[in-house]
Amino acid sequence: MDAEAQVGVLGAGAWGTALAQMLASDGRPVLLWAREEELVGEINRDHRNTPFLPGAALAPSIRATGTLGELAACDTILAVTPAQFLGQMLTGLAAAPRDLVMCSKGIEAGSGRLMNEVAGEAMPGAQLAVLSGPTFAHEVAAGLPTAVTLACSGGEEQWERLAPIIARPAFRPYYSDDLAGAEVGGAVKNVLAIACGVVDGLALGQNARAALIARGYAEMLRFGEALGARAETLAGLCGLGDLVLTCSSTSSRNFSLGKALGEGQSAAALMTDRRTVAEGAHTAPVLAGLARQRGIAMPIVDAVVALLGGAPARAVVGALLARPLKPEQDSPA
Repeated sequence: MDAEAQVGVLGAGAWGTALAQMLASDGRPVLLWAREEELVGEINRDHRNTPFLPGAALAPSIRATGTLGELAACDTILAVTPAQFLGQMLTGLAAAPRDLVMCSKGIEAGSGRLMNEVAGEAMPGAQLAVLSGPTFAHEVAAGLPTAVTLACSGGEEQWERLAPIIARPAFRPYYSDDLAGAEVGGAVKNVLAIACGVVDGLALGQNARAALIARGYAEMLRFGEALGARAETLAGLCGLGDLVLTCSSTSSRNFSLGKALGEGQSAAALMTDRRTVAEGAHTAPVLAGLARQRGIAMPIVDAVVALLGGAPARAVVGALLARPLKPEQDSPA
């Protein structure tokens, strides 16, 4: 790719801004779309994004815009809007980019579609890819070592075009052609991170968290394979890797939400007060519904849905622990 060619990032939340910062780390021009007019001004004037990524000094080659039409001129766009608004935002673009990389993690409410399915309908002219893996925005923005999965619908030809655009010395993508696997891992782990946060909020210990991660991964695997994902994809960065990261730290919005629930705070109040999106809260009921339709047992996901509906955390955990004893392997739950 021409060193002067511009890459666009759709969404100036913490993750979108961190990706823009990573892409601009070698001086490449990056166009960052933000909804808020005042945020566009702050990024262009002060090279800061204090609402979503405080403390990060942004590269001067990042230019913010509030005009979707400007972004449509980019050959490559990284879509980093909340999952529930992706279709709406893509429809607002005047033209399809050559490569559209989904970086949001979730499942669309109502339709039950993965992000690549939403994007495929909104922008049939774009070649789709999915970027997913164990990533905290503030670490990526700081240039700390990170590895991700880059799943390309166009196979190795698209990979060879995108990898030089995205790869940096501290940001290492690994190739896949399994878009379903990359997306399922990112969506399901957000829900499981809420559950792990509850364990932390209830002070149930490290044993409980490790067990929940392992049994949650089994749920992820069952669901993913039912949607056509490959087990080896889910065992990699975008599945197990992302699960371990987000189930272990309050840097995860989903883990933090679960921790607050475990400490007795109200789910309704927590969701109302949050400026940033804990995507797992939106994904959980959709995921549970899809699992029921397909006859896939996901008791941890069901427990998270109950918690978000207002059920007491200790009662929900007690119900999980009281389930019938079963073999670990080849078990439906």
